[in-house]
Amino acid sequence: MQEFKPMKEGKVREIYDNKDSLIMVATDRISAFDVILKNKVTKKGTVLTQMSKFWFDYTKDIVPNHMISVDNKDMPEFFQQEQFIGNSMLVKKLEMLPIECIVRGYITGSGWASYQKDGTVCGIQLPQGLQECDKLPEPIYTPSTKAEIGDHDENISFEKSIDVLEKQFPGHGQEYATKIKEATLALYKACADYALSRGIIIADTKFEFGLDENGNVVLADEMLTPDSSRFWPLDGYKPGQSQPSFDKQFVRDWLKANPDSDYNLPQEIIDKTIAKYKEAYHLLTGKEI
Repeated sequence: MQEFKPMKEGKVREIYDNKDSLIMVATDRISAFDVILKNKVTKKGTVLTQMSKFWFDYTKDIVPNHMISVDNKDMPEFFQQEQFIGNSMLVKKLEMLPIECIVRGYITGSGWASYQKDGTVCGIQLPQGLQECDKLPEPIYTPSTKAEIGDHDENISFEKSIDVLEKQFPGHGQEYATKIKEATLALYKACADYALSRGIIIADTKFEFGLDENGNVVLADEMLTPDSSRFWPLDGYKPGQSQPSFDKQFVRDWLKANPDSDYNLPQEIIDKTIAKYKEAYHLLTGKEI
């Protein structure tokens, strides 16, 4: 059996080269505040992969995506081992665009902190009198640059995103910047409406895009998972306060309250976190992991 070594390891994901395609594996690692924690969260990788698959299928008519298969039988024998079942995705090779495409439909997190200071989020002027976690009149697009592991991503304006893309793809900066902005907003609107019908608010999320061999913009990476999005239960949603969520909030809150933890979580926090991930998956897809 041919052994495979990751060509790239992110905080949570590993990417393997499979000649004309890639295999993306979502591990059970968990990160918070840009640090990889010492614990593993069992089945978390499976939830992330299967949730991305659900959304890629749901939106393939809006924007093409990189997914080929999540069936391990379609992958080399090495990926038919237990640790890869359910959490691996065979995908097309793309030339990735160096922009994180963030869309915010509600005001929360760093956006809320910024708004309290000067009424803007990432330089975008918002109406006065918004409360924490209010729905925005229209979703806003707030791109950022992609940082290396250990660095923080930097929020940039749409105009700056044109410059970043122009530098890497001379003559195409404006075109690609516009395409990924339009795709981001279209995907968010369609998926946020669907999620709302299933009892989940998607407060914000991020997408990544790449180019295929013909220069077409293709959705890549993960899609609308609890790692890349803020999901809130619709039931009990109330602006003016922070909301309970289906993501790493338990982890973030515990770490903030326990600054000396050395990024080691108690089992109870891990159990609560994976239960939330699974609950979000079930609500959105109607299936169990």
